[in-house]
Amino acid sequence: MDLNSDLGESFGAWRMGDDAAMLDIVTSANVACGFHAGDPAGMLDTLRAAAARGVAVGAH
Repeated sequence: MDLNSDLGESFGAWRMGDDAAMLDIVTSANVACGFHAGDPAGMLDTLRAAAARGVAVGAH
């Protein structure tokens, strides 16, 4: 079973959710899909954290 979450959607000073906590429980993540939210630095942080935890990134 794949447990998925949308992550990486914080923008500058506006923090959305707790990506680090979610990455501890999901098996895949959609990171700021379609650039509707998220800034480059926040998305990169989320991508690096996902990689460190072995969480797949992308639409599944």
